[in-house]
Amino acid sequence: MELSLFPRDLFAELDRLQRQVQRAFEFSPSIRGFARGGFPALNVASTPQSVEIYAFAPGLEPTSIEVQLERGVLSMAGERKPALPGERERTTVHVNERFAGRFHRVVTLSDDLDPNEVRAAYREGVLHVSIKRLESAQPRRITVN
Repeated sequence: MELSLFPRDLFAELDRLQRQVQRAFEFSPSIRGFARGGFPALNVASTPQSVEIYAFAPGLEPTSIEVQLERGVLSMAGERKPALPGERERTTVHVNERFAGRFHRVVTLSDDLDPNEVRAAYREGVLHVSIKRLESAQPRRITVN
């Protein structure tokens, strides 16, 4: 039988603390956004006609989301209210993995986008931002004589 000077809960707490510290340093070295673990999770794609950004952020009010495009940098910010019982209630929370609080995500965009052609819509927990490319940057077929 092996005896330990420390209770098992202490090691579980140290493990949890180590994971939190690792998550704090998971930022991407790029200005393009956060690495895995950032909120909201992003999908960024491009087509010949536009750039499409999807931010997966359920539980938000559309009016609480701020989307701004300035000098080729798209900024998305907002706040998600906590879904836990109030502090006055006698409740013990054992696990809380859902992000609550303010968030801010930034995506650097290419220079060939039209800042006057930006659409943003929030539906079913997904923020979709679509930015059209400049007409001069769109691919076009050239006839050979």
